Amino acid sequence: MSTTKESQNVATQVQALTLFAKQKKWHITDIYADRGISGSKQNRPELDRLMLDASRRKFDAVLVARFDRFARSVKHLIQALETFQALGIHFISLSESIDTQTPIGKMIFTVLAAVAELERSLIRERVQMGVDRARREGKRLGRPRNAIVEDATILRQLQKKVSVSAIAREWGIARSTVRGIARKAKGTRRQPPAAPVRRRPARR
Repeated sequence: MSTTKESQNVATQVQALTLFAKQKKWHITDIYADRGISGSKQNRPELDRLMLDASRRKFDAVLVARFDRFARSVKHLIQALETFQALGIHFISLSESIDTQTPIGKMIFTVLAAVAELERSLIRERVQMGVDRARREGKRLGRPRNAIVEDATILRQLQKKVSVSAIAREWGIARSTVRGIARKAKGTRRQPPAAPVRRRPARR
């Protein structure tokens, strides 16, 4: 769709929304329209401004032409609706005749929220199953070490006054590991033999 057609489409939507608001005798606080930007795009300045104004409670309701003109995905739609619900802001979609003030609108929101929660639970379950499988197979979890490093190498660097943070960063290990190697080395160092002491015979 060209920029001209997109502008005409936005103007048509704004006209329909304005007429609907006047019929309901609602006061229009502001109009948020991302002209020439698809609803699927991540960066939408006017949508960002709308969500910011919502957090500041500048209005009591959000009226949109269609779901797909407002949200880029079902997940995004649910997140926005959850935000509006927490702020006490109603959401109305003109084409779908959805109003979260009505019982049917509330039911649809509840169903969508339940589907979103089910999806999140399934994702967490799949992740946990992957972790459990990796543990059973003996795979090491967490951040892998960049290289196999011997304690002697660490000690030589410490003797050269290389910082603990620099050593840990170089070898991909924790700073506590470097300090533990240093403490272990200090504990195993041999103490110098004590000098022999000659005891004088006690006087009578």
